Amino acid sequence: MIIYKTNFILLIFSSVSILFTLWNLIIERKKRASIILIMIFFFNFILWSFLILNTQIALIYFINLIIIIFISIFILISFISYFPKQEQRNLSKIIQYNEKNIMFARDSLDSFPELYSKYYKEKPENEIIDKKIHQKGSLTDKSKVYYDKYLTTIYDSAFTFLDKERKNLLIEKDNNKTEIDKTIITKTIKEIAKIYGAIDIGITKLKPYHFYSHKGRHPKGWGDKIINDHHYGIAIIVPMNIDMINKAPTVYTTIESSKAYVEAAKIAYIIETYIKKFGYDAKSHTDGNYETLCVPIAIDAGIGELSRMGIMIHKEFGPCIRISIITTDMNLIPTEGKTQHIDSFCNICKKCADNCPSDAISKKNEPKSRGFTHWSINQEKCFSFWKSIGTDCGFCLKVCPYTKPNTLFHKIIRFYISRNQINQHIALFFDDILFGRKFKIPASNKIVE
Repeated sequence: MIIYKTNFILLIFSSVSILFTLWNLIIERKKRASIILIMIFFFNFILWSFLILNTQIALIYFINLIIIIFISIFILISFISYFPKQEQRNLSKIIQYNEKNIMFARDSLDSFPELYSKYYKEKPENEIIDKKIHQKGSLTDKSKVYYDKYLTTIYDSAFTFLDKERKNLLIEKDNNKTEIDKTIITKTIKEIAKIYGAIDIGITKLKPYHFYSHKGRHPKGWGDKIINDHHYGIAIIVPMNIDMINKAPTVYTTIESSKAYVEAAKIAYIIETYIKKFGYDAKSHTDGNYETLCVPIAIDAGIGELSRMGIMIHKEFGPCIRISIITTDMNLIPTEGKTQHIDSFCNICKKCADNCPSDAISKKNEPKSRGFTHWSINQEKCFSFWKSIGTDCGFCLKVCPYTKPNTLFHKIIRFYISRNQINQHIALFFDDILFGRKFKIPASNKIVE
């Protein structure tokens, strides 16, 4: 009788769980996953119905008992929070990154012969690959795979706007410092960010590795040592629309990316101005105008973790985010975050690496560069692919299991993943089953989800 009642309870519980999942997948318009889950629902119903109706048979009773014990153990393990201790990254010997070495800076050298000669005299090993990338022309060339006369102009206009703002924005701080309460000012800055569209904000004390060592993105000041005596970094996080990211690597993804960069810059400029009105110094670091590395600051501020893709994964919005930074000499209260063990999941997942069109993401363990071990991509391969197709790709964002809506269902899954590695393996297995392991790259912008 106990087995019979237990079976009935498990039938109801499993059916409700599957239907809840199915309802979410239908809302998200995931056709493949929905069809598979309907099949699982009927199999589940038939299985438990058979076990309920045949409990009196000794062999079925024994099988029943084994299944119930297994499920009980499974549920118990699901709630256990345990991850083996990992060796912490040694950040004491990090070699600062020179902005001259990023691909955006190197790509622009073709327009400045004098800087071109200087750079490749310093870095002759980069010249051969860079020449090949230069020959591919601009992202907005009509020959690109995803070029569209009307759509490409959208993101190009957005980045032109950001470049114009970078040149025109010069806000002087007030001459007289106003006495402030750091608790109140920190709270207010967070409120400002949320009011103007941020989904998260973090604050950390700045360290040397948070900054580039030298300027390199623009001709003015190219090669100058970066001197920034600010003590605190504020990381602003804005979301990207998942439906747009799911169209990667088409032009729609780059439109969404450019929109998020604009929104992140807007919030940074407002907070920079706000801080300066109290007589403190502040500087915005936005797309095309960085002295800082955004990801390390945001991670140290506790609002995300480093992924295999070399970018930050946010605890709720996954990798579908953009970051802007404000540095300041105003005293603020740092934020703290709780690890979601995303690095552990990235170690087992490798879906981004398996699907990267340019093979720019490592399938091995974290590589070592600049004096410490950390995830990083082959930027030459990645950027070369961008130049071939005419967008900033984003295919790794699309396939990442964390690229899911921030609904109750996915919040439950993320909590489940954060408990232990067994959960992570199970979650990855079902993600592969429901959503797929390998993904096709669309041949044009006209795609159907």
